[in-house]
Amino acid sequence: MTLKTELNDEELSRYSRQILMPEIDYVGQLTLTQSHAIIFGLGGLGSPAALYLAAAGVGKLTLVDFDEVDDSNLQRQIVHREVNIGQAKVESAKQNLLSLNHHIKIETIGHKLSEAEVVKLVKTANVVLDCTDNFASRFALNRACFQAKMPLVSGAAIRWEGQLSTYDFRKKDSPCYQCLYPQDSGQELTCSQNGVLSPVVGMVGSMQAVEAIKALLNLPTLTGKLMIIDAYTMMIRTLNLKKDEKCQHCS
Repeated sequence: MTLKTELNDEELSRYSRQILMPEIDYVGQLTLTQSHAIIFGLGGLGSPAALYLAAAGVGKLTLVDFDEVDDSNLQRQIVHREVNIGQAKVESAKQNLLSLNHHIKIETIGHKLSEAEVVKLVKTANVVLDCTDNFASRFALNRACFQAKMPLVSGAAIRWEGQLSTYDFRKKDSPCYQCLYPQDSGQELTCSQNGVLSPVVGMVGSMQAVEAIKALLNLPTLTGKLMIIDAYTMMIRTLNLKKDEKCQHCS
């Protein structure tokens, strides 16, 4: 990706509300336009995350998903539309994201990747968002980002509940996903079996976009912390998450 060296007048107007923020300013916005984020999963979490990263002006997004849009997705996967039913999710998302912001570049990967391909892809990015819905993918992304020393923003949601953390492997003391969930931690819950409220994935996916932007700008993230959201009671807790000295992966 050819890096921009300045923002044009149209971009200055579009991103003016962010540029006004002292933590971002002109330099930070230019950094976002020079950045590359990879989003794994274009479902309930990846949809709002992709929309907000595109709207915020992250210069390049790589979308990874090998599923197609189904009518049951539309309850929560807001990057897709009824007209996209039957279409590959990556193509549906690309079409709708570019209609939101034509200044950004979007690449798509619509097939299942081997772990070696994931590692190679991750090394091209500045931040990775794990918006997948299964442990196998999460563990693979954790390994790839740890190897590449890449910040990984991980979100999950089920029923009324959500959780969020950032594993910033640029920092030696960052825990990893396996510090939280050992690989033999047990059976996983799925939305298709247990249900999920649409705005809950919207909350978590939007927060993933916030964490990704902060990671790109070297601002404080949830590294070393786990945020737990209970949308039923509207209670949010943030717990300390330390590096596990016995972790089979990162210790």
